[in-house]
Amino acid sequence: MGFEVGMKNEWTITVTDDLCADASNDQFPKLVLPHVLSTPSMISLMELTSADLMAKNLDEGFGSVGMAVDIKHVKATPAGGHVRCESVVKEIKGKKLLFEVTCCDDEGMIGTGTHRRAIIPTK
Repeated sequence: MGFEVGMKNEWTITVTDDLCADASNDQFPKLVLPHVLSTPSMISLMELTSADLMAKNLDEGFGSVGMAVDIKHVKATPAGGHVRCESVVKEIKGKKLLFEVTCCDDEGMIGTGTHRRAIIPTK
């Protein structure tokens, strides 16, 4: 396993209908919400961008799990827009890594914060 402070990973998505705040799910209350990238979808992108960086650098038999998020979603991105996420390793403490995560669309930053993940055995 090899991690260093400053390691980066990026991922870009297109905001599809299923990623929007008004996406329908029978288990949740029916609310009138805007057709923009939902906060949970943005957080998922941040987590998965960080998890992908870890997966690329972990030894066989190890994976990672999310432990914490501290995120601000500051701007809406409509369906059809593109969102790029950057995840940067900021701190390594044993088997726990802290990432600084930022999402931007074509007009600038839409979200920022930190995400913590832990290395776990997969067997």
